[in-house]
Amino acid sequence: MTDEKNPKDVGATEEKQDAARAVKPGEGEHAATGQSVTGAALEAGGQHSAISPGERRRLEVVDSRKGLFGAQGSGDTSGFGGLVTEIALPPAAQRPYGSWFDEVVDILIELLTEQGIDPEQALEKVVVDRGELTIFVDRERLPFVARSLRDDQDLRFELCLGVSGVHYPGDQGRELHAVYQLMSVTHNRNLRLEVTCPDADPHIPTVVDTYPGNDWHERETFDMFGIIFDGHPDLARSLMPDDWEGHPQRKDYPLGGIPVEYKGAVVPPPDNRRSYR
Repeated sequence: MTDEKNPKDVGATEEKQDAARAVKPGEGEHAATGQSVTGAALEAGGQHSAISPGERRRLEVVDSRKGLFGAQGSGDTSGFGGLVTEIALPPAAQRPYGSWFDEVVDILIELLTEQGIDPEQALEKVVVDRGELTIFVDRERLPFVARSLRDDQDLRFELCLGVSGVHYPGDQGRELHAVYQLMSVTHNRNLRLEVTCPDADPHIPTVVDTYPGNDWHERETFDMFGIIFDGHPDLARSLMPDDWEGHPQRKDYPLGGIPVEYKGAVVPPPDNRRSYR
């Protein structure tokens, strides 16, 4: 009795093997491009950003944090004392940025040039990360850039959703960041402006004259982070008492807390606890 295989069965087996190779990492080829499946997947992932996968790994590391609370001296008693976290920022994107991002940046460059402002100094860097556009702006040029984004007919970012503060103690000379979320109702677009200033000189011009709704947002950012918005109509604390010292959301602010007492024992705040070794 001869062991003959049905041609249909042979064809089906080969199809199954080809399919298995296609889903196995590093093997098989992409049907359209002829490149490896792994390479095709990496390229597809890179399409969400203007930065290639290899470049995305070269982040701008500004600090390294140890432990859960970042406590210094007294030790971290949370049990996460060995945890090390790298604080990194996305690098500047390379053209083409993709989507409508190039158009917006080109218009800003044109408007700055018309006013005799050097675009390379006014726009510190452009970041495209996770499909979002962030433009780092020199603080002295923030009022002009904000007005241009609001008023130019091809930009029309009429709405500012507020300003938030961020503190990176390891980002030397740029420790404080003010982040503005802008939205164009006309064009259905969103972008982010980011402005930095040092701890030693925490001054950024206000944009309340351009976006009046930012009044209370700037007050809260001043209260929590200590960023002074020059020209604000009434820059005062909004959450903490007027005589409160310091700014609670800065990373170098003491953790504080109230010691807990029970049956004669006291549990101090995390940053005052002894180190267990």
